Amino acid sequence: MSKYLLISQGDLSGGAARACYRLHSRFMARNLESFLKVRRRLSDDWSVWGPESSFQKINTVFRERVGSRIVRLQRSRGFVTRSTNIVPSRWSAEINAGTSDVVNLHWVGGETMAVRDIGRIRKPVVLTLHDMWAFCGAEHYAPDGLDARWRQGYLQSNRELGDRGFDIDRFTWRRKRHHWRPMTVVCPSRWLADCARASALMAGWPIHVVPNVLDTDVFKPINKSCARRILNLPEDCKVVLFGALGGSRDPRKGYDLLLDALNALADNSSNWYGVVFGERCPQHSPISGLPMQWLGHVHDDYTLAILYSAVDVMVVPSRQENLPQTATEAQSCGTPVVGFNAGGMSDAVVHGETGYLAEPFSSDDLADGIKWVLTDDARYASLCAAARRRAVRLWSPEVILPKYIDVYRQAIEFHQSKQ
Repeated sequence: MSKYLLISQGDLSGGAARACYRLHSRFMARNLESFLKVRRRLSDDWSVWGPESSFQKINTVFRERVGSRIVRLQRSRGFVTRSTNIVPSRWSAEINAGTSDVVNLHWVGGETMAVRDIGRIRKPVVLTLHDMWAFCGAEHYAPDGLDARWRQGYLQSNRELGDRGFDIDRFTWRRKRHHWRPMTVVCPSRWLADCARASALMAGWPIHVVPNVLDTDVFKPINKSCARRILNLPEDCKVVLFGALGGSRDPRKGYDLLLDALNALADNSSNWYGVVFGERCPQHSPISGLPMQWLGHVHDDYTLAILYSAVDVMVVPSRQENLPQTATEAQSCGTPVVGFNAGGMSDAVVHGETGYLAEPFSSDDLADGIKWVLTDDARYASLCAAARRRAVRLWSPEVILPKYIDVYRQAIEFHQSKQ
C-alpha cells in the first residue's frame, strides 16, 4: 500500500488548509496511510505533524516575519497576498529520508517551504493549486489577461505599472524556474488548470482537474426552521449569506459589489436579512441597507452545515476565484449559490440549475440573480434539490478519492520516467 505525505501551511485555518485536511482525513477514514505535515497545527489529530517544541513554534513565527519583511521591499498598488518562500529549512531532507511514496504539496505560501527546498524533493511530487502562486511570481492571485506576466515570463519590461522598489515577483518566479523541475499538478477548477497550462513556468507539465473533496454526509440539508432557531436568525426574512476569511477587506472577494447588490435589494423590499461569517463586524462597517448579522469565524464543519441550511442563498461575489468551498459546501446543503460568471465559478455553479451566474462584475445583475433565485417557490425548490444532487455526484469522497489516488499513481510513473 502506498504512503501519502501531504504538506500544507496549516490544517484548519483558511479554505486551502481545510481542503488539504479534509483530503487527508478522508484517506485516513478509508484506512489509507496518509500523514499531514504543517507549520501551524490547530487540530489534535495524531496524524498531523506540526511544531511541538517552543523552538519550532518560534521558528515558524520567525520564518513568516522574515518573509513579510522581504515582501515589503516591493511597493505595489492594491491588496495582494504575496509569498517569497525564501527561508530555507530541513524539510526536504526529512521528506527524502522518510518512507512516503508520494508527496502532495498544497498551500505552501507564507514560508512553509523554500522554493529551493521544494526543488530538492527527490520523491514523486503532486502539487495541488489552491490559487495562482505556483506559476506566478510571489502573488497568490494575479490578473489573467493575455498580457499577464505569468503568461509571458517575468521580464523587467512587463512589470505592473505603479509597482516600485525591488521586483519581488520577478525574483520569486526566476527562483522557481531555476530550482523546479516538472511536477504533477492538480487544479480544483478548469479555469485554474487552463491558466497553469498557459503559464510560462508550467507549460508542458502534467496537469489534472480534480475538485476538492467534500464530506457530503456532514454538509447535508437540515431543517431550515430548526437551523435558524439554533443560530437565532429571523424566520420571516429572506436570508442572504456571504462568507470569507477577512473577506470584507480583500477586494478580490467582492464584498463591495455585494454591498451594492444588497442596497438594490433593500430598495425593493424590507424582507431581506444579511449574514456574514469569517470575521467579526468591522469597526467601520459599510452600510449595506439591510439588517446584518456578523457571526465571526466558524471553526467546525457541523456548524457550517447548520449555517448553510439556515439561509436562503449563498452569494460568492468574488472578482477572481478558484473553486470556492463556500459555494460547494452551500450547494451540498441544498442552498443555491449566486456569483459572477468568472474564474472557477462556472465549475461550482450551473447557471439556472443550481444557482445564478451574473454578468461580471455587475452588482445590478448580482441583485437580479438573488431575486431570481428567491422569488419563485417552485423554482427555488428545484434549485435546492439540483444543488444537492450535483454536490454528491461531483464532490463526495467516493468520487474524489479514487481520482486523487489515480493522480498519485501517475505521478509515481512520471517520476520514474524522469530517472
